Formats: sequence, C-alpha cells, structure tokens
Amino acid sequence: MSTTSSNGLLLTSMSGRHDDMEAGSARTDHSDHEELEHDPDDPFDLDNTKNASASSLRRWRQAALVLNASRRFRYTLDLNKEEHYENRRRMIRAHAQVIRAALLFKLAGEQQIGAFGASSSTPATSTGNFDIDLEKLVSMTRNQNMSNLQQLGGVKGVAEKLKSNLEQGIEEDEKDVTDRKNAFGSNTYPKKKGKSFYMFLWEAWQDLTLIILIIAAVTSLALGIKTEGLKEGWLDGGSIAFAVLLVIIVTAVSDYRQSLQFSNLNDEKRNIQLEVMRGGRTVKISIYDVVVGDVIPLRIGDQVPADGVLISGHSLAIDESSMTGESKIVNKDQKSPFLMSGCKVADGVGSMLVTGVGINTEWGLLMASISEDTGEETPLQVRLNGLATFIGIVGLTVALVVLVALLVRYFTGTTQDSNGATQFIKGTTSISDIVDDCVKIFTIAVTIVVVAVPEGLPLAVTLTLAYSMRKMMADKALVRRLSACETMGSATTICSDKTGTLTLNQMTVVETYAGGSKMDVADNPSGLHSKLIALISEGVAQNTTGNIFHPKDGGEVEISGSPTEKAILSWAYKLGMKFDTIRSESAIIHAFPFNSEKKRGGVAVLRGDSEVFIHWKGAAEIVLACCTQYMDSNGTLQPIDTQKEFFRLAIDAMAKNSLRCVAIACRTQELNKVPKEQEDLDKWDLPEDELTLLAIVGIKDPCRPGVREAVRICTSAGVKVRMVTGDNLQTAKAIALECGILSSDTEAVEPTIIEGKVFRELSEKEREQVAKRITVMGRSSPNDKLLLVQALRKNGDVVAVTGDGTNDAPALHEADIGLSMGISGTEVAKESSDIIILDDNFASVVKVVRWGRSVYANIQKFIQFQLTVNVAALIINVVAAMSAGDVPLKAVQLLWVNLIMDTLGALALATEPPTDHLMHRTPVGRREPLITNIMWRNLLVQSLYQVAVLLVLNFAGLSVLGLKQDSSHAHAVEVKNTMIFNAFVMCQIFNEFNARKPDEMNVFSGVTKNPLFIGIVGVTFVLQILIVTFLGEFAHTVPLSWQLWIASIVIGLVSWPLAVVGKLIPVPKTPMSRYFKKPFRKYKASRNA
Repeated sequence: MSTTSSNGLLLTSMSGRHDDMEAGSARTDHSDHEELEHDPDDPFDLDNTKNASASSLRRWRQAALVLNASRRFRYTLDLNKEEHYENRRRMIRAHAQVIRAALLFKLAGEQQIGAFGASSSTPATSTGNFDIDLEKLVSMTRNQNMSNLQQLGGVKGVAEKLKSNLEQGIEEDEKDVTDRKNAFGSNTYPKKKGKSFYMFLWEAWQDLTLIILIIAAVTSLALGIKTEGLKEGWLDGGSIAFAVLLVIIVTAVSDYRQSLQFSNLNDEKRNIQLEVMRGGRTVKISIYDVVVGDVIPLRIGDQVPADGVLISGHSLAIDESSMTGESKIVNKDQKSPFLMSGCKVADGVGSMLVTGVGINTEWGLLMASISEDTGEETPLQVRLNGLATFIGIVGLTVALVVLVALLVRYFTGTTQDSNGATQFIKGTTSISDIVDDCVKIFTIAVTIVVVAVPEGLPLAVTLTLAYSMRKMMADKALVRRLSACETMGSATTICSDKTGTLTLNQMTVVETYAGGSKMDVADNPSGLHSKLIALISEGVAQNTTGNIFHPKDGGEVEISGSPTEKAILSWAYKLGMKFDTIRSESAIIHAFPFNSEKKRGGVAVLRGDSEVFIHWKGAAEIVLACCTQYMDSNGTLQPIDTQKEFFRLAIDAMAKNSLRCVAIACRTQELNKVPKEQEDLDKWDLPEDELTLLAIVGIKDPCRPGVREAVRICTSAGVKVRMVTGDNLQTAKAIALECGILSSDTEAVEPTIIEGKVFRELSEKEREQVAKRITVMGRSSPNDKLLLVQALRKNGDVVAVTGDGTNDAPALHEADIGLSMGISGTEVAKESSDIIILDDNFASVVKVVRWGRSVYANIQKFIQFQLTVNVAALIINVVAAMSAGDVPLKAVQLLWVNLIMDTLGALALATEPPTDHLMHRTPVGRREPLITNIMWRNLLVQSLYQVAVLLVLNFAGLSVLGLKQDSSHAHAVEVKNTMIFNAFVMCQIFNEFNARKPDEMNVFSGVTKNPLFIGIVGVTFVLQILIVTFLGEFAHTVPLSWQLWIASIVIGLVSWPLAVVGKLIPVPKTPMSRYFKKPFRKYKASRNA
C-alpha cells in the first residue's frame, strides 16, 4: 500500500503557470518542473478519469484504506457494467419474445409499473379501432420480415391500417394519442427500482469501525448490567450504541438524499426532445410521448426513438452498434427499411413510421433489464481517497499507540479512576472489572480510528457535486459526467462555436444579391424575372430539411427547421414561393445532405418525366467557385467570369458586417445520365460543376446580450476564449470583435485568425506551436476542431470545447470537457459530451466554470476544517493517554465530534454557493496541491491554538477553572472533562466560519446566502447545549455553570481574531507538499539506481 501519495498531502501542481490565490504563487524554474512529473508508482496520481483504463481505476481502489467499501465506492464506476450490458443485449436479441412475455406477465401481476413522470407504460390491452394486431406489428419489426411488410401493402399499407398519413402524420388529437397508447403501449419502460432508505441504512452500518464499536458496546452493556445492575450498568454500552446508531441514521439520510438528486438528474438526461409530424405540422415532443403511427423525420445525429419502417430516405445510414454490438454502419432503403429503437443516424436524411414503442422494442426490453449506473470516478475523488488513505494510516498508528500506552499504564498500576484510586491491582481486581476496563480502553482506541480515518472526505466530493449539479440545472447546464463539473474549474481555454453559442441563433436574411446585382429590399421580388424566382423557389423548397405549415384556420404560417433553414424559407416565402405546390409538382430522386466538410448540400429533382434539375445550397464562396454562369434579372443566363469579382467583393462586404453568406445555385442534368436503378442512384455523386448562380443571401445572427461581459470574465479568470466556426473568416472576425474575443483589428492577423484548411495542412509540431496563438478559426471542419483540441492538450492546456453536430463528437470526446448544445445539438453530440448547455448560451458556459471552481474550493474548505479537528483531537488524546493514562474526550463525545466533522461539516461547507472571488483567480492546475500553503498555515494556527487550550485545561484545568475547592474530586474532574469537550466543540463551530474563506479576511461575507450553513451551525450549537445539560450520564458530561459556558464560547470565539492574525503571516511560494515528497523521491531513486 502506497503511503507516498502525490495526491492530497503529497501533491504538487503540474502547471507552473497557474497562480491560484489559495495555492500560492506559480512556480517557473526547471527544478520545480521535475517535481511535478507524473508518478507512475502512485495509484492515486490519476489527473484525468474521463478516458482512464479499467486497470488504473481498479488499482487506486485496491490501494485505498477503506472502512466501508460499499459506501465509499457507491458512486464510482461499475467496472463490470460493460460486460453485464453486453450479456443482457445478447440475451435479449436471442430471446426477445420470451423476455417480453415474462415482463408483460410481471407487469400484469403488479397492475402498475414505474414509468417516467406521470406517463404509463402499461401493456396494450386491445388494438381498438386499428386494423392491425399488435403482435403482428412487433413480430414484423423485430424479425425484420419483408414478406409480412409486403403482405400488409408496404409502409403505405401499414400506415393506412394504423390510420396515419405518411406526409401529415397522425392527427393532433389527445384522444387519438391516448387510443394509440392503449392499443400499442407507450414509449416508456419499467425502471428498476432504486435503493430504498433501508438499503442505505444497511450500507452505512457496514463500516468496520462502527461494527467493532457496536460489539464493544454490547460487551460493555453486558458487563455493566452484570456488575452495576440494569439501572446504572446500561449507560456506558447504551450510550455508545445510541451514538453509533445516530451516526448510521444521519449518514443514511445524507446518502439517500444524494441518491434522489442523482436519480432526478438521470431522468432529465433520458428525456430526449424530438420533432414529429402531427396534422401536417412539425411539433416538438418528449421521446416518452411518441406513439405507434407517428411519422418522425430523421437527420444526422438523431437517435431512432422507437422501432419503425422507413418511409423515404436519402443516403440514410444507421449506426446499429448499440443494439447489434457490431460497429458497422447499415444503409437503409426500401430493401432494408426496418429501423431499431436506440440506434443513431450516422448520415443522410429520411422519415420513418413508428410501429413499436416501449417494451415492444428490443431497446425498451434492454433498458428495463439493466439498472442505471450513475457511478463514475472524478479526479478529485481519486485524490481524496489518496489523502484519506494517508491520514487513515496516521490515525491507525496513533490509535495503536494510544491503545498500547493505555494498556501498559493500566496493567502497570499507574492508571487511576476519577476518585484517585488505582484501577488495577494485581491479584485484587476482578476478571470482570479487568475485561470491562480493557473494553473501555479498546473502545477509545477504535473511536480514535473513527475520528482519524476521514471516511467522509471522498464522499464530500459527491455531496458537493450533487449540490452543484442541481444548482447548475437552474443555470441551464445539465451535467452528464460528474468529473466534468470539477474539471471545468481547471479549464484554461474554451473553444466555442459561433452560431447559437456566441450569437442568438435568430437568423434573418437582410441582404440579397440576385439577377447579377444587389436587391434594394432583401425579400422584394419586384425587379426579378419570374423564371429566376421559380428556380430559387424550387431550390429552396426541395433542398431543405425544414417545413412550412399553413394552418387550416388561415392563421399565420409556421416555419420549422434549423435557424438557417428557417431564415432562407422565410425569405423565399416572401418572394412568393408556394412550398406545398412545388413539392407536389416535382420529386426528389437523390439528395446529398448538407455536409460540414463540404459546407454544402444538394438535391436532384425530377420534374414530370423528362427534366432533372440539380439544386445546390451552401457556403457562398465555395458554391460560387463551382459556378460558370449566373441568371440575370431578365431570366437570361450570362457567363460569370466578368462578374465573379463583383460577387466575391459582395461576399466579403457581407462577411465584414458579420453576416453568414449562403449561395443558391442549380444546373440541369440530362435524364439519360441519371442512374435508373435505385442501387446505382444511391451511389451517384451529384454533379457540382458548371452551376448557375441564382442568388447570394446575407443572414444576420446578432450577438447574444451579455456575451461580451462573459468573455471578459473568462479572460480575467485566466481562461482564453477561442472561436471555432465553419463560417467565412471575415464573418468570424467581425463577430469575434463584437464579442470581445478579439480586442482590435490590429490583432486580427494570421495565425491569431486562421482558416481551418491552413491549420490542417501544417505538420503536427507546427500545429502545436500555432495552436497557442490561435484565437479565431474560420471555415473549420469538425476534424480541424479535433486537431486544435489535440494540439492544445499537448501544450498542457485543459480544454473545454462546445459542439452541436454529429461530426463534433470526436472533438467533444477528446476534450477534457465536452459541452454540447441542448437546443441545436444532435443526440450523438449530446452523448459524446460531458455537459449539455440547455440554452446554447456562452454565458451559461462561464457559469459552469464558476461552479467547477466552486466544487474545488468547497472541498478545500472541508479539508481544512476536517484536518483541524483531526489534528487537535488526535494530539490531545495521545498526550493525555501517554501522560495520565486516560483520555479527556470519551467515545460518545468523539462520535459526536465525528458527526459534526464528517456529515454535518460536509453538508455545511460543501454547499457553499460560488462567488465572484472565484473568477478573480487563474485556473486550478490539475496537480495543484489539495492542501495549499495558505491552508497549511490556517490549519496549523487553529489546531495549535486548540491543542494548547485543551492541554492547559486537561493538566491545569482544576486550578484554572477554580475547581480545587470542589468537595468531590470526582465531580471536579467530570466538570473539567466536560469543559474540555465543550470548548473543543465550540472551537469547531466557530472555526467552521473560518473554513468558509481560507484566503479572505472577512469570513462572514455571503454567509446569509447559505441558509443551510447557518442552520447546521445553529443545530450543532443547540444539540451541544442539550448534550452537555441533559445527557450527563449518557454522554459522560455534567451541566456547566453559565460562567463556564461563557468561557467555552470565548475560547471558540478567539479563533476568529486568531484567523485574521494568522492570515497576516506570509507563506512560501514553494508548496509544503514538495518537502514531504522529496525524501520519498530520493529514497525511491536510490532503490531504483
């Protein structure tokens, strides 16, 4: 077992350039850097758990000193989860029908099942008014039976039997939706029940030291009743048993509350929002509200929400690895039309008819049969386990020393009771008295272990993360991976998208070039030839994933789709485009969906039986380069050569005004050159040369309010904001200047601003050099973003990256923190990310940084508080045991202190809200010492004061407190010991305030914003009064006079001015952890030599 952990006590920062106010100033010399190297022999030296190997995760667990493994490792990753998941998936694939029948039988027996929210996932009872049997539908989809589908009349026949329309979907009628749920089931599955409160009680009871204390309590109880009778004899054993029971209950309540928070967050993660067609309108609903008969559009990155049959699709490719286990992409067309729930759309577009939902799908059966694994390592959790292990070993050593010292003093006859009589006289003291005294000595030693081993320390991370995750939801951030919460506190750079993150994603066409010139009004068709308007209208209507819905009551038209699609559809609609008419008069025979690599998308449209037009739409300068002619305002085709420069300048001018430039172009294609067979058509590359330019539009997407201030906060906090966008470099530059990412035009030179293509073509070494200087990257592909993230990480940066597209998944996965967009993000992007920004707002990203730093700061506060208690309690008991043969702090008292320290202390300090002060520091280095020099100073000042006061009271208490005149020496000793206990607890109550602000003079600032802190301090104080005043025999205390109460409070109160004086003491720049580590490094080096 490693005691030379480079985490916690023995941990130094990896990054010399970080200057954390709590950690002291940064270190820059070369010899320091050598100290910061990764220690391969240290199982706790694991600075990034995001993609850590199972062996390294298993290694630190085996090295940790743990008293209660089931509790300590409750929220860590289940290393056997993947194997279990794989086994369940295989079994369901092989025996789906049997498992479904068994599950339905079970549900029928229970009469109800756990479902999401208020929705029910009860099995179907009848097929109602529908012309198809549920079992037939389920069997056809599960077995992917083409002959059954053809017998039913293909997808059209199935839709008719389900009373659904392939274009319009089902009716927007609540009764129809309810009938479908009754007939075919709902799209939910029975969740495995979470642990009950009794299970948490059972787990809290598994602590080895608590079990030993219970055994000691029972022994003491039996001996006490035997020797002193029931009335008096039960007190010693009973008080310890009750104190242990109280610790178990409080621990279980705290753990149970955390589990409920995690459960609620998991429900939120699973509740995917998606678009369906209902009554011809595109509506957004929860995945749980999907019903059989729904028509669902599919785009790249979507999750297939239910089992179904393909209606139509272009280049549609599905990743079925989540269900089949085979990581190959399956192309879907009319020959292979069946779609499985839970799979992802890897490429293309299409639409599907839902034929199976909930437990009638293999995905539903799989989800119902596996329990959600909320466990996951976080770097701080691993480091705190290392710190807890180190402190635990020290505590065990101290407890052993105390045990030996007390036993030696007892059996040598030097231990006296409270009346001054010798406790052990050879040949005189009875066996039962010897056993009773030895049990008490052993109980004290075990209780010291309880106090010394900070079992709650690693769990404090979970507590503060659970609290932070709940609060972050209010700040529009949904945490998918716990570790991301704390890693955000170390982020040194944020690579942000432009559209929707830095801008509002509310797009409108404000400039138009058509007919060879700029239009006076962007959407005024006057002055344009009808032929040009017709081609623009056809290109926009057919080459889109959006939709225009005309309400039957004649209300305002509803335009749906991505913000860019909506802007262009709205513009074309104002030009006179008849969306439904165009789509009915011509048919798409092949499509090339918009691609972030090529920056354009196209469709081949068949008019009647003779004409084929190919329409392209995409990045203006890229589409313009493919054009050889343009259509003028008279509808005549003109060579583009003479006008190309004019169009280029127009694009540049719009880009400089921060407009997104999109070009619309087309060409004709001879019918005999279009593949006839569907298989050949699917492989056909749409011609993209010799295009005719129809129009160039400039789309305005204004900057978000507050984004400039958010960027300024990041910069002052030492976090560099970089913009990575697929837009034109000029557009990116204009937005960057508007947002404050670039401070001036003079800064906008290469490589500060760079095109993705230029960066991509550099060598790996050159990319690492250039990456440091990049602030804006334009016309970047997802792969460019990935290369930038890799280069920055190699330079030692902790990188947060935002992404919304499927192709962003590798960069999101590679980054230290992947941030996906909740509104515009695809399901693939969300699943690859660590945190989902629910409002797509950059200001929310900055709030996540604040919370990340708050997690780290709160843990440090708790460590400082807990170690002060540890040091003081251990020293006072060791010194007293060695010198007097007795300890002033009894077992029950130590258990109460442990409760204050572990559970209540963690609850009070781990739930401190973030402050602006956190954003005035530089990022926390990944190997920054958990116990900084400032914390060491505060800790030593307080613990030395507490030890000094308690030792004076222990050895001179009778004189100092004026108790020598007391007629009963035994009573005087009890008063003195009660005073020691009371003063000790008061010191902890007042020191809890000091722990709130380790590096600030005013420890009370913001205290009113944390009612939980005030409540816990108040409850602790009231309970202390009750324990001392009314639980005398039970807690080994006697009531104190008001003078002694005031004296106890004054002793505690002194810690406040003492903390202020202590903060005036300067601390060295070199972390104390280095001095601990040097001897071990030298010893290790000499052994390896």
